[in-house]
Amino acid sequence: MSGFDLTIFDCDGVLVDSEIIAARVESKLLNEAGYPISVEEMGERFAGMTWKDILLTIEKEIDIPLSASLLDKSEALLDQRLAREVKIIDGVVFALSRLKGPRCICSNSSSARLDMMLTKVGLKEFFTPHIYSAKDLGPDRVKPKPDIFLHGAAQFGVAPDKVVVVEDSVHGVHAARAAGMRVIGFTGASHTYPSHADRLTDAGAETVIARMADLPAVIAAMENWAGVI
Repeated sequence: MSGFDLTIFDCDGVLVDSEIIAARVESKLLNEAGYPISVEEMGERFAGMTWKDILLTIEKEIDIPLSASLLDKSEALLDQRLAREVKIIDGVVFALSRLKGPRCICSNSSSARLDMMLTKVGLKEFFTPHIYSAKDLGPDRVKPKPDIFLHGAAQFGVAPDKVVVVEDSVHGVHAARAAGMRVIGFTGASHTYPSHADRLTDAGAETVIARMADLPAVIAAMENWAGVI
């Protein structure tokens, strides 16, 4: 039997329905800057990435500098919108109440934003003090690099192959797999798109769920087989 000693959750798009809000804010700013992109395309292409990395990716594509004018503007607007609008993902409290063993959050969002969102939706108490931001490790250590997941596991002294990660983005799945961890993909947030589950599977998720309430049973089933790392 191959049990898990730690469950790691991404935050945006897994615990809170925030990715759709980010996509709306960022799509609007990019369109205004002359780069046409829909909210749906933002979710499909860039979910899980930091705004800085999104801008750098687009700059390489169109060879026009964007980050200097848009970086701070987006962060301020997004924090305002999230404070007003962010909601919990359906089924999260049910899942957390039935999962046994240690858990933590490993996210690309800043610590301040994580604190605000988790407090607003009432989830902070389920994870404190084990809420980790990749940005606290350094600007070049965010997902899809594995650093934040390895950091989370190290806080508990758990080997990577004894960790299961819940992720909604391709970049997050790549990061977890690079860390040597097993992954469950999640497509139950508002930013999901038709090929979402397939892309998570292709990235390395062993299975994909669309209902967070299904998570405890899926983890229990995965504990009975070794999977493929």
